[in-house]
Amino acid sequence: MLWAARGCFLLWLLPSILRARASPETRPSSPLCQQSPTKVSCKGVGLRKFPKELGQGIKYLELSNNFIQSLSGSNMPGFGHLEYLDVCFNQLEAISATTLAQLPRLRSLLLGSNHLDQNYLANGEAFHLLRNIEVLDLSVNNLESHMASWYISNLTSLRVLDLSGNTMTKLLAGTFRNSPRLRQLDLSNNYIMEIQEGAFEPLEELEVLNLALNSLHCVSGFSLLQLRVLNLSHNALELFSSEEGAEPYLLRVLDLSHNRLLSFPELPRAHDLTHLNLSNNLIASLLPGSPYPREFVLLYKEMQRFNRTVRPAAALTHMVDLDLSNNRLELFPFSFFHSLGSLHSLSLARNCLQDVARDSASNGTELSMRLLDLHSNALRVLPRWFFDSLPHLESIDLGSNSLQPCESQGSDQGKDLGGDPRTSAPGDTCTPLYNMPRLKHLSLSKNNISRLQPHAFNQTPLLSLDLSGNRDLSMSTGALGGLELSLQELSLKDNQMDEGQAALPCLGTLRVLDLSGNHLSLLPTGLSCSPLESLDIRNNNLQTLGTVRSWSHSLRAVSVAGNPWNCCSLGWLDTLRAAGVAVPDLHQSRCVFQEHGRNISARITGTPRWICPQPKGTASLALLMVLMGLSLLCAWAFCFLRKGRKATGCVGCRSN
Repeated sequence: MLWAARGCFLLWLLPSILRARASPETRPSSPLCQQSPTKVSCKGVGLRKFPKELGQGIKYLELSNNFIQSLSGSNMPGFGHLEYLDVCFNQLEAISATTLAQLPRLRSLLLGSNHLDQNYLANGEAFHLLRNIEVLDLSVNNLESHMASWYISNLTSLRVLDLSGNTMTKLLAGTFRNSPRLRQLDLSNNYIMEIQEGAFEPLEELEVLNLALNSLHCVSGFSLLQLRVLNLSHNALELFSSEEGAEPYLLRVLDLSHNRLLSFPELPRAHDLTHLNLSNNLIASLLPGSPYPREFVLLYKEMQRFNRTVRPAAALTHMVDLDLSNNRLELFPFSFFHSLGSLHSLSLARNCLQDVARDSASNGTELSMRLLDLHSNALRVLPRWFFDSLPHLESIDLGSNSLQPCESQGSDQGKDLGGDPRTSAPGDTCTPLYNMPRLKHLSLSKNNISRLQPHAFNQTPLLSLDLSGNRDLSMSTGALGGLELSLQELSLKDNQMDEGQAALPCLGTLRVLDLSGNHLSLLPTGLSCSPLESLDIRNNNLQTLGTVRSWSHSLRAVSVAGNPWNCCSLGWLDTLRAAGVAVPDLHQSRCVFQEHGRNISARITGTPRWICPQPKGTASLALLMVLMGLSLLCAWAFCFLRKGRKATGCVGCRSN
């Protein structure tokens, strides 16, 4: 009876014991937490309360992705050395002063993606104890402007602050009054429409400011001299202007993309700007003297204080990267870029460019540009002087225009064809792409090129060439002449070419070739001497590969789907497999065989070889072999059945 009673008592306690073992509230730390001498990570282990006890000396505690609703506790031994606390992605609503008072060494506090708009008055009062906090993340907490101001009102040591993803509509003048040491500030993805005057004045050490994804319409009197990185992308800016003064600006990176700018921004004259992004705006002209358009959506009183002409880019002497893609430019004004002596990369893609222009002052000017993107415009010709002015050009994208490469003309190939100095000569109908010794990468995709003339790239040692998307392109003999010892990557994709239009020379360095989307029934014979590593021949009319052995030793991958392969001529596939070549789309590939006079399509991977017709005499030989095998099997069985008889019988059987 005693043991029975004890057993009942233990059974009665068992649920409580199991709950105590499984409940994160009553355990000092989850068994799933990872712990080292100074670091504890309880990320995503289902905690619902702040752990009460930790080992002594913990400096780093990660509690993100749990279900904690409050930070509270009267006595928390082991937290006195904590420097880093991450409670992001919880359900946090309340933070007690008692808890924060026990964290005297805390430097980084990450509270993003919680519900700190609740109880913000009491929480903000508790934050006054965070005198040594340097990094604070309050992102995605549904904070309004006055709430955010209250939370940081007494954080005098703050260096990095993240307030992104909240519901702030304006920046109040005194928001950062007590945070003079702030260096990085993220206010992106709010609803800020107004920045009160003097809001940033206390931030004399601010270096990085992110205001992207807000609703700002105008930035005037920009005077953050010490700022190095400014992101104003994805707003509704129509005007950006800066104040003139004796003090130099330190700004290096400025992102004004995805706005409504109608002209080039009023940038400060004295600055070290190296990266400027103006993509996805409404800029229609870069020429000096162009007036501001009248069709501003909003009228600004600040417009009266500025000269309404586009200021020349004379101050952009340190500019390295300029992005003007996705605007409304119709003319490439060479004179505008004259003073950009350090420009390395320029994008004018997806504009409305029809021509290039220069003035007498820019004659003979050379730019240091190395990367130029002009794809998706309306260019019909680029004159010789244009390329002569870009002697350092290494990569140019001319895709989606209407350019026709010229044929090389021997000794005349490098001469200017003359004509109007502001535009290309009226008689020019093609673009000279030869004699460019530093050009390595060229794209002419989707230019409606019908015929590629001989030696079109002579003395231009290209490493990569994209001629894709030129429907019915015909490449004459010698069209790629001069690229035999340089070209490594070539794309002839989606040109609808047959084997008579794709004449390739012996390209001794070609490693990557894309021939997909054509009408080829045979591969170009010039491939036999190319050390191909990647070959794409999808969606052609190929039934077999005859030259596969010549480059199978170098080939690493080949794509073959979308061809009417012959099921009975798959020896090329055996060769590729034997060489270890990857065929990633083989499971999508099909082949054709004949059965009862009909063409039958089957998956290559599941096609049996017996469906293929055998050579003459092969069937008779196979039948004879089968009959001989059956005879031997019968003789062996007969001997086995007579095993108990005299040995002589068996000897007779063996002799037979």
